[in-house]
Order: sequence, then C-alpha cells, then structure tokens
Amino acid sequence: MAHQKLYAGAKLREMRTRFGLTQKDFAARLGVSLPYLNQMENNNRPVSSTVILALAQEFGLDVTELSAGDSERLVSDMREALADPVFAETMPPLPDLRLTAANAPSFARAFLELHKAYRQSSERLASLDAALGREDARLTPSPWEEVRDFFHYCDNYIDAVDRAAEHFATQAAPGGLRAAAEARLQAHGVTVTQADSDQIRRFDAEAGHLVLSSRVSPETRDFQLLLQLALITQDSLLEATLDFARFQTDAARAIAKIGLANYFAGAATMPYADFHAAAQETRHDLERLAMRFGASIEQVAHRLSTLQRPGAKGVPFFFVRVDRAGTITKRHSATRLQFARFGGACPLWNVHRAFETPGHFLRQLAETPDGVRYISLARDISKPGGSFGAPVRRFAIALGCEIAFADQLVYADNLDISNAVAFEPIGISCRICERKTCHQRSVPPLERQLTIAPDRRGLLPYEVG
Repeated sequence: MAHQKLYAGAKLREMRTRFGLTQKDFAARLGVSLPYLNQMENNNRPVSSTVILALAQEFGLDVTELSAGDSERLVSDMREALADPVFAETMPPLPDLRLTAANAPSFARAFLELHKAYRQSSERLASLDAALGREDARLTPSPWEEVRDFFHYCDNYIDAVDRAAEHFATQAAPGGLRAAAEARLQAHGVTVTQADSDQIRRFDAEAGHLVLSSRVSPETRDFQLLLQLALITQDSLLEATLDFARFQTDAARAIAKIGLANYFAGAATMPYADFHAAAQETRHDLERLAMRFGASIEQVAHRLSTLQRPGAKGVPFFFVRVDRAGTITKRHSATRLQFARFGGACPLWNVHRAFETPGHFLRQLAETPDGVRYISLARDISKPGGSFGAPVRRFAIALGCEIAFADQLVYADNLDISNAVAFEPIGISCRICERKTCHQRSVPPLERQLTIAPDRRGLLPYEVG
C-alpha cells in the first residue's frame, strides 16, 4: 500500500504561533527554506520526514499530533450539518470538506456554530407557543452542547487537570486515595460522613460537612469524594481552565466545572502513567483494571478514552454510552469514527444488543462506509438505586479502536480479523449513512435522491440514488 502523504499546514501554523516564531525563524529551526515552509503551511507540499524529525528534536513534538486532532472530527461534523435539507442542492464533495478542515479549521468551526444557531432557532420556532411571552425567549446555545464540544475538541484530555490529579495520587499512594482525600478535606475544615440517603453527594459549605450516600457502591462513593475534593482544593485550576474555554453561558461554565471535577476524580483514581502501563500490561482488560484501581467498568472504559497525553499516548479509542432508547449520553472518539452530533447511533452496532445480555461483554468486528475496520466491545451498565423500589438506571457502553491495534486488546483474541466477511457493516447514523441497502435503515439519507417505485418493493419502500 502506498505511503500516504501528510499535509498539516494548520498544525504547523498553530505550532509556530504558539512558540512566537516568525516564518523565517521557524524555517531556520526546521532546517528548511522560507519558501518551502510557506508551501507546507499552505498545504501545497506535504510535511517531509526531515521536518517531522526536526519537530521532534527541536520542539519535543509528539509527531502523531500532526495527523490527529480536529480534522476528522470537523469533517464528520460538517458532513452531518450539510446533510440538513437546507443544503440539499449544495452538498460539497468529501475531498472539499477535508481540504476545509485541514486548511481552514477556524472557518469550519464558524460554519458549525452558524448551523447550530440555525438548528436551535428552528427548534425554538417549532415550539413557539411555549416561548411566546417569556422574557428569556431568545436564542441561546445549549449549555450541554457547549460543554460536550469543549471536551470533544480537547481530545477528551485536559493536561493541567490530569497532571494535578496524578500529582495528588502519587503523594497519596502510601495511605490510599480515600484517606488522603479525607485528610486534605479536613485540612480545609471539611468533615466527611456517610448516611443512608438517596442523594449520592451533599456538601454544606457553611457547615463544612460532606455527606456521601451509603447506598451507592464504594467505587462511586470514592469517586464523589474526589470530585468534591477537586471542587474545593483545585478551584483556581478549574477556573483558569474555564477562562480558557470561553463558554458563552453561565450554565455551560457551571456544567463544565462539574465535568472538570469529574475528570480530576477519574484521573486521580487512575493516574496517567500507572494506568497507561497497567493497560498495556493487561492488554486493556477492563475487569482486571477495574479491580486493580478500585474503579467501575464504565470509569475504566472512559479513562482509556482519555489517554492522549502528548509523548505518551495510549491506544486511540472511541467511547460511547447510550440509554435504552439509543440516545447517546456520553461520546468521545480519538479514532476516525466520529459519532453523530444529533440523534442516536447506528442500530447495527453491538452497543444496542448489550441490554439483551446483562453482565456479559459483546465483541464485534465492524466496518464503516469509508472502509475503516474496528473492533468494538459493548456491555450493559446498571446503576441500582440502593433500596427496594428505587429506580434502576440502565445504560450500555461501547469501547473500541481501529483493527490495527487489535493485538493490544485481549478482547481480540480468537477473532478472525483477517476475514473480511467477519466485519459487520455499520454506519454513523441513518441520516448521513451512505449505505443503500441497509435492512435496519430508519430514515432516508438526507444527502441522496430517492426513487419511489410503486410497482416494486425491496428491503426499503424507496431506492437510494
């Protein structure tokens, strides 16, 4: 197979700006001429192996960052946005979208923001009866979408928070995380107790009293303890990170702060270096990792999706959580597979079957329409209420990676990954899926012409052009 040329002009410009260098100085550091650098920054020439080596030696760059990052996410998000019927006659070809994502990522994000505003405006007009007469009936971005996109485009890795959590965990190692967290809170005038309560965590700032529910699992209780520790002891770090994010609404900022505290708790429970090494040693066995770090299966799967530290990256995973209706409640992908921003996931994906086999891991070999092959692991996750009659929340999670990393996963053992027939065809979501004859298609693809033939019927009541 031919070696794929690497065009990374936007990344090169971003790096040069970050170091405060002129094109002339940057070219000198890389050992190339000024015109050659200019051509690379404008994607008129690919990044040569000599330049890649110079980037690693001169700037300590993890060269995988050149081919990773926002590009695949932006292409996927633009394709979904452009599948909107409003663009029915103007769908650009995929190569044009890739060029835009690579050469003009700021323009791509601006377009996505514009489409999001249009979509929100349309939704508000659709429910005009509820909005009429309200003083706050104005167009505002969804805070949940703001926060989701923040983590999405940060590669689900927040370096400063991750390293602060790792530092705390390293210092706490001799006595254990729980004891260290309680001692740190006590030093801040906070006492920690447990109570038979349906509230998982309740903190009274005025009284300096943190109450954790005895009804939840020890893993959840410890996680909530560390989350509160982050809110109290890491406030300046969290606020600085939020300032950098520049959220448009106070609600988004508040949600993101809880998200960052959650991130700290997960990173403290599973410190980066130790967890990365253990993941490689166990070949990413979720159950062994959960027992070793005192975490839940979901916490371990989510943490694996955050191992994107420059210079020490783990296997690039996708991670998703869905409810029984198929709605995506958590999503992240460090792979080329990018989830739909709106709606649910492909019904052919094994994550939906996980509800049928509680307590068991399901393995799936899958291929997306672009020809990329993946191994996907799915399992149901039940969250009991802790008392008789309390509702049980049920979700399913999926964790997976491209098949090239299969040898690093214990779950790939005994699977016939060399057999093309073993890979099931899946998509992203029906509205943007290119497959013409999928037997589980729920709605037509928005970017394709349909043919309605009253005298014949196949799997679908229409034919996709």
